[in-house]
Amino acid sequence: MSLKLYFLLAVCLLSPAVLGKDFPTLNILRSKTPPAEQTSAVESLIQRFVGERSKEFKVKVNPDTSSYLDNFQVLSDGKVITIQGTTGVAAARGFYHVLTELFGGHISWSGNRIPLPEPGHFPVIKPGEINVTSPQRFRYYQNVCTASYSFVWWNWTRWEQEIDWMALNGYNLPLAFNGQEGIWQKVYLKMGLTQADLDKHFGGPAFLAWERMGNIRGWGGPLPQSWLSNDLALQKQIIKRMRSFGIIPVLPGFAGHVPSGFSRVFPQAQVSQLSPWGHFDCNLTCTYFLDPMDPLFKTVGKAFIETQAEEYGGTDHIYNADTFNEMTPKSSDPNYLSNVSHGVFEGITAGDPDGIWLMQGWLFLNAFWGQSQMKALLQGVPEGRMIVLDLAAESTPIYSRSSSFYGQPFIWCMLHNFGGNTGMYGKVLDVNEGPFTAMKFKDSTMIGMGITPEGIEQNDVVYNFFNSLTFRDTSLNVTQWFSNYYRNRYGVSNANIDSAWQSLCNTVYSCRDSHSDHDHGVPVRRPSLTLSPDLWYNWRTVGKAWKMILSAADLCGKSDLCRYDLVDVTRQVLEDLSFECYKNLTTAFENKNLDEVKVYGGRLEEIIQDMDNITSSHSKWLLGHWLEASKRKGTNEDEMKLYEYNARNQITLWGPDGNILDYGNKQWGGLLRSYYYSRWVLFTGYLQDLVMNQTKYDQQVFNKMSFQVESSWTFARDQYPTNPTGDTVAISSSLYSKYQQFIEWPAYSRHPFVPRELVRRDSAYSYQQGRDDVE
Repeated sequence: MSLKLYFLLAVCLLSPAVLGKDFPTLNILRSKTPPAEQTSAVESLIQRFVGERSKEFKVKVNPDTSSYLDNFQVLSDGKVITIQGTTGVAAARGFYHVLTELFGGHISWSGNRIPLPEPGHFPVIKPGEINVTSPQRFRYYQNVCTASYSFVWWNWTRWEQEIDWMALNGYNLPLAFNGQEGIWQKVYLKMGLTQADLDKHFGGPAFLAWERMGNIRGWGGPLPQSWLSNDLALQKQIIKRMRSFGIIPVLPGFAGHVPSGFSRVFPQAQVSQLSPWGHFDCNLTCTYFLDPMDPLFKTVGKAFIETQAEEYGGTDHIYNADTFNEMTPKSSDPNYLSNVSHGVFEGITAGDPDGIWLMQGWLFLNAFWGQSQMKALLQGVPEGRMIVLDLAAESTPIYSRSSSFYGQPFIWCMLHNFGGNTGMYGKVLDVNEGPFTAMKFKDSTMIGMGITPEGIEQNDVVYNFFNSLTFRDTSLNVTQWFSNYYRNRYGVSNANIDSAWQSLCNTVYSCRDSHSDHDHGVPVRRPSLTLSPDLWYNWRTVGKAWKMILSAADLCGKSDLCRYDLVDVTRQVLEDLSFECYKNLTTAFENKNLDEVKVYGGRLEEIIQDMDNITSSHSKWLLGHWLEASKRKGTNEDEMKLYEYNARNQITLWGPDGNILDYGNKQWGGLLRSYYYSRWVLFTGYLQDLVMNQTKYDQQVFNKMSFQVESSWTFARDQYPTNPTGDTVAISSSLYSKYQQFIEWPAYSRHPFVPRELVRRDSAYSYQQGRDDVE
C-alpha cells in the first residue's frame, strides 16, 4: 500500500468528534484577526520552511461561525496543494499534516527534516479525502515555569521559530507571559509605589516565574530598566505574531501578590504574608498578599488588565492567575475559599467584563485541598468563566476525583518535564489512553488537550507523540507510531533502528508508575551515601538500543537528528551505568576497602567525563549556548554579570544557599566536566580520606565542602564552547566498546572489581587527553 493510500485510509477511519459539555461563555475566545491576515501569516510560515517552493502551496482561511472546532482540508491537483482551515492555526496544522503524513517529514525542537517531491509530482487529493476536525476546541501550551526554565534568554528569532512550532502543531491557546513586569511597573508607579519597592519585589530573569506566582520575591534581581523595556517590546512582537495565526494568547491577570511597599502606600489595605516556600527564608519569600475581598483588589486587577490592553492593542479575554500555587491558604473554610476565588475573578472582570480566568490545577495536589475546599474555590466563579488546567493528568489526574472540576471546564494536560531536566523519560501509554478516557468520563467538562512542561527542548519523541493525538478522538497504535517516527525523523527504514526505538518505547518511554521525570541520575546530584535514582526500566535494554543505533552508524553520519539521538541514548546509558558504579563505590566504602574506593571513585569520575565527551559533540547539548544567550541580554557589563549568574544559579544551586539544589539540572557538555565532575572528585577524595583516617562519614561536613565548589562555579565567568568538539558517531562507538562488558554483564551479578587497565588514575591523564582518546 502506498504512503498516500495508507494515510488516506487512516483519515477515513477517524470517528466523529467526541464532545463533552458545551460552555457558551467560552465562545468569546475566538480570534479577531481578519481571515486575510491569518492566511498571510500561514503563507509566510510555509515560505520559512520550504522557501521558493511555497508557491506550490495555496492557503485559504475560512472561519466557520457555526462551530468552535478547528477544521482543515487538503486538496491537490498534483502540482499545487491547497490547504483550507477555519483559522490560521488550523491551516498551519494542515501544512504540518502534509509535511509529516504525506511526505514523511519531521519537525521538532532538535531539528527538522522536510523532504518534498519533485515539482509537479504531488499526490492528487480529491475533495473530502483529507478533512480533519479537532475533537476539542483548545490545544493549550506552556507551564508558567517554562518562561524561566526555557524561554528566559530567547530573542525574537527563537520566538518566531517557537510560534511557528505552536501553529504547525495546532496550539491555539498558549501563555504569553513576557513583559508583565514592565506592565506592573507602569501600574504600581502610578499607584504611588517607588522603583525601590519594585526592585525588592521583582526577581531576576531566571526566577521570574516564581515571583509571578508569589513563591519568592527579589531573588536574582533587581531587574534593570533595560530588561523591563526590552522584554515588554519583545512581548508585543510575540502577541502580534500569535494573533496573526488566530492563536488566542493567554495574558497574566492579578493573583493578589504585591510588593512589600504596598502597605506603606495603602496602610488600610488587608495585606498579609504567605508562608515560606522552597526552603527559602522570609527575606526572599513570605510574599505579601492582598486579600481578594479588599476593594483595592479590583482596583489593582482592573488597572493591570486595562494597561495590558492599551499596550497590546486589545485583549483576547483570557487571563492566567495562580493565587495559591504550592502555597497553603490561611483558612480551609469553604466560605473563605469561595470568596477568594470570587474576588480574583472580579479583579479580572473589573478590567475585562468578558474575561475568562485560566488557572493551573497543580495546587490541588496539596493535601490541604479536600473535596469541600476544591469545590468551594472552583464554584466561587460562575460556571464556564474559569478554565482549569489538569496540569499533570498523565500521572495524577484531578478531574476524576473532583467530578470534572465540579462543573468548570478543564483541559487535559501532559506535564512530563520538571525543571527542564534532560533525562530520557515518558509515559506514552498513559498519554495514549488518558485524554480519551477523560472525554468519556461521566458528565465530562473537558474542552481541550495541552502540554505543560516546566522545560522544553528535550525528549522530542514524547511531544511529537502527544501532538499526533490532538486532532484525533481515538488512541494510536504505539508500535506503528514509533516505527513511523524514526522513519520520518531520519528519512530511512532500518531494521536495527526500528528495534532500537521499539526498545526505547518499551523502557524509558513507557513509565507506568508514580515516577516523575525529575532526573535523579547520580552524576547530577550532590553526592551522598544514600542516592537512589528512580529506574522503572532495565537500563541494559537501553544499552542494547544504543548498540543497535550504532550498527547504523552510516545513517547517523548523514542525519544530524540521528546524531542528536545517539548523544541522548549514549548519555542515558552512561548515566545509568554510573549508578551501578556508585553502588559499588558505597559498598567498598562500607567495607573500608581503600583500593576499591579509589577504583570505583575513579571509574565514576571517568564516566562523567565521558558523558561530557559525548554531549560536547553536538551543538544542541552545550552549556555554552545557555550562558552566552544570557549575556547577550545584557546592555552593559553589570547586566551581563547579573544575567550570567542567574543562568548559572538556576541550573545548579537554585537559590543563594542551594535552596532547591539540582532541581533544574542539565546534562550538558561543559557543565558535566566542570560543575558535576568537580563535586564527584571532591566526594571520592573525601571517602578515601575517611577510610585512610578511619573517620566516620558526616554528610553535613561534606555538604559544606560541596557548597564551596558549587557556589564558586555559579559566580565564575569562564566561557564554555558554543561549537561542538569531535565526531558524535566516533565518540559514541568508542564509548560503547569501552563500556560494553559492563553493559552486557549479567544484571544479577556484581562486578567483583573493575579491571584496573580501564581506570586512568595517572595524574598526568588530563580531561583533554581523555577526549582525545575517544576521538
